[in-house]
Amino acid sequence: MSKKTLIIGASPNPERHSNKALIRLKRYGHETIAIGAKSQVIEGVEIQVGKPDTNDIHTIAMYINPTLQVNYYDYIISLQPKRIIFNPGTENYELIELARKNNIEVVEGCVLVMLVTNNY
Repeated sequence: MSKKTLIIGASPNPERHSNKALIRLKRYGHETIAIGAKSQVIEGVEIQVGKPDTNDIHTIAMYINPTLQVNYYDYIISLQPKRIIFNPGTENYELIELARKNNIEVVEGCVLVMLVTNNY
């Protein structure tokens, strides 16, 4: 089943995990939206700058550090995702608490590992 995913912190750099996750999510058949600091198209997905108007987000995959996440709190909650995946290094206990208060599942894990192990 496809899980529409929003990547926050997408990078055009192929060495970055967010870039690898975007490519792998597409290959696994998940509709993917990407937000990043630089606009570029990867695997047919435009990395958008800003906070795109979207809906029906199942998963938010976090790839930015906690200090930058503060700017996205209201946006994330407004999207009402089913879950947020905090990839290694992005764990933010303030946002985790906020997500749980809004009935959003929180996962501290790695999108790449979750996909490969069929746990996405």
